[in-house]
Amino acid sequence: MLTARTALSRRVIAALDASPSRIPVLLGGCGSGRTTMLQQVRERLGRTAVQYIDVERTATTPERFLRAITAVSPFPVADSSASTPAGARPAFDAALGFFGRVRSAASEPATFLLDEFLELRTFESFPGLRRVQHDFVEGLSSSSNRFVLTSRYTARALRLLRDRSARFEVIHMPALTTEDSLDILGPTAAGDAHDADYLARTVQSLADGRPAYVRALADELGTMREHGGPGGGDAISALAALLAPEGRLAKQCAFSYELRLHRARGYGALKAILEILAEDEGLTLTEISHRLQRTPGSTKDYLSWLEDVDLVTSRQKRYSFADPLLRLWVRLHCRPTPPVDEEVGREVQQYALTRVPKPEPAPALAYAGIDATLEERKSWGIIEID
Repeated sequence: MLTARTALSRRVIAALDASPSRIPVLLGGCGSGRTTMLQQVRERLGRTAVQYIDVERTATTPERFLRAITAVSPFPVADSSASTPAGARPAFDAALGFFGRVRSAASEPATFLLDEFLELRTFESFPGLRRVQHDFVEGLSSSSNRFVLTSRYTARALRLLRDRSARFEVIHMPALTTEDSLDILGPTAAGDAHDADYLARTVQSLADGRPAYVRALADELGTMREHGGPGGGDAISALAALLAPEGRLAKQCAFSYELRLHRARGYGALKAILEILAEDEGLTLTEISHRLQRTPGSTKDYLSWLEDVDLVTSRQKRYSFADPLLRLWVRLHCRPTPPVDEEVGREVQQYALTRVPKPEPAPALAYAGIDATLEERKSWGIIEID
């Protein structure tokens, strides 16, 4: 396990072990490592002492959700043979009661890992559940059981938890460091320590420190070097291959793009704004509205909806993509025809120019001494006269 991730899992477990226990809420974009962290916490605590629930996959109707979480629970469930309560609200109340009151086999507080907890919003369309998310967090905060929550929607989670119980501890998933990236690269970075460090810094910068992107680059680099791929297996060539129409990161970015847009309002106008920001970042509201050919008022609404699903971010009233690699994907793939290899290579090169760190001279060369300096001068034909 990576050192930084070990520290993060320890922080989560420390929150669970506090008295009273705190409720960690892990927030981060797609591919930031939230689910992986939950699985690591599950392994540390023991599978029989913890129940992991993928809310996104099980939140269909309240009745089916209740049956799903109780059927596979490692905790004793009273009256397990009883029928599910009739009606959406009674079924949700029963699920909330299960989370709040169930105990482990040793009569100790149960621990639940709830992945993508905001997907409970699905239940809002059922009678009596307009405030389902608020009811849920209030129910958890009053329970003596232990919980860890995650969500890919940072803005929505922060808004929901604002002014809530102090038990909720928001933890933003950190970007991977150069050392983390070096660990993931593994044998791919074997060899000269200076070259390995530069490769790790390059991969970390190109991937914006996102674990899923770093992992994809590491895997592609390994494959390219194993088979003698184009560019000798350099990180920029690997990124170009991953962003080709059938590439791994092209598919991953497409999934994130569509998922977030479908969770927002104004689908068509939002896509247009993303294309505008893909062409030029750091635009103001006025500049975007002019290019969109919509009023500033309407454009402001559209931008707030994009911020609500963490697709764009605003700094000093200038808007840009929250995920720089997703911006590159939009430039490449939101067009009438798929990009050809030359176009992918050109766009990736331009992206890399703004992010890849400049190589530093190897220490052995920087301090080689006078003889090396004289030799370099000779090779360039430079003569100094005192």
